[in-house]
Amino acid sequence: MRNGVIPGSRGAVRPIRLLGDPGLGAPCEEVTAFDTALARLVEDMYATMYAAHGVGLAANQIGVPLRVFVYDCPDDEDHRHLGHVVNPRLVEADGVTVRGPEGCLSLPGIEAGTPRYDRAVVEGMTVTGEPVRVEGTGFFARCLQHENDHLDGGLFTDRLTGLRRRRALRAVRRAPWAREDPPDSA
Repeated sequence: MRNGVIPGSRGAVRPIRLLGDPGLGAPCEEVTAFDTALARLVEDMYATMYAAHGVGLAANQIGVPLRVFVYDCPDDEDHRHLGHVVNPRLVEADGVTVRGPEGCLSLPGIEAGTPRYDRAVVEGMTVTGEPVRVEGTGFFARCLQHENDHLDGGLFTDRLTGLRRRRALRAVRRAPWAREDPPDSA
């Protein structure tokens, strides 16, 4: 919290882009202006994430093709991690690979056992341009990897193979929000 203000409390809830939106499949651009527009974007992202009951949200999920994500996510010990990263880079992802349940606000209702490393480190900047390094383990490491994938134009379903992938794609096709022609790369 900044100055006692709850993140997102001054933000506007924006529509979340769903699978099939071209912005979800394109890599995002680096942020170059650390200004009030960026601060407003981060506030809106928190508000949107909380309204959708998520634990993380990338800017392209609300139609803004910039390298920014927010999170409010527990780790496996139920310690809360709250923050944002501008221009994040996944600099370490290691440890054991764990296949755990994963979903996405851009694929509502779809969940699949997705392999992720049990530890991740992201480096980037804060909304004011200060360097930040975020390290996570367990579920929080999963969140960091998931949000970073979004900014590179990827979805968790890209990491699925075999039967898990086929089941997830079938569920996407049947979802009430699905487009008539969902992409094969869902």
